[in-house]
Amino acid sequence: MSEQNNMKIIARIHNDFQTKFGIPHQSNRLSALKATIVFEPEYRVTEAFRGLEDYDYIWLIWQFSEAVRENWSPTVRPPRLGGNTRMGVFATRSPFRPNSLGLSSVRLEEIEYHSDLGTVLHISGADLMDGTPIYDIKPYLPYVDSHPEAKGGFTDHIEEHILKVEFPEELLQKIPESQREALIEVLANDPRPRYQKNPERVYGIAYGENDVHFKVREEILYVCDVIKLK
Repeated sequence: MSEQNNMKIIARIHNDFQTKFGIPHQSNRLSALKATIVFEPEYRVTEAFRGLEDYDYIWLIWQFSEAVRENWSPTVRPPRLGGNTRMGVFATRSPFRPNSLGLSSVRLEEIEYHSDLGTVLHISGADLMDGTPIYDIKPYLPYVDSHPEAKGGFTDHIEEHILKVEFPEELLQKIPESQREALIEVLANDPRPRYQKNPERVYGIAYGENDVHFKVREEILYVCDVIKLK
């Protein structure tokens, strides 16, 4: 049997995340995040999408394109554990994997038939960076894909917390109105690495056409500047 496996990029995602910083650690956590999936010319065949409109969610199989490495490590340090505890790579969803593949379930909001781009998928809840290559799309099947009673490993013991976001009105006005809800949701989700807690440190997240600077003190995120990206 041949071991050759040449996967083809079928599409790319387009959204407001210009860098990895601030992207949610899992899909479908932030419903306000909107994105589009644009297919490569070879796959803009209308028949390939027949019946997809009957599903609410889809699976994306994609590549951690910013984390591709020649070598792999059998253990990784999940950010959700503070970056100090090592776990087996196959017991995590770390991007640093043998094949750098990601798996995300996202909500299918709309299927648009575009005159130039063919079939375009509008989705929400994606945890991918702008331009991420997608290798395959499959429908999400609730009767086999949902297991609410299943154990969640080390993630069962992680407490989620939401930050209060203080966004001065004069700075908020610099953000396009269509991006504000999603950006505030991203900030409230605390985009900092779990092991960084310095209240004086200024962080920056590139979102859309702006670089948003903020500090976090006592569970409150303060936006201190919004700078237009060049």
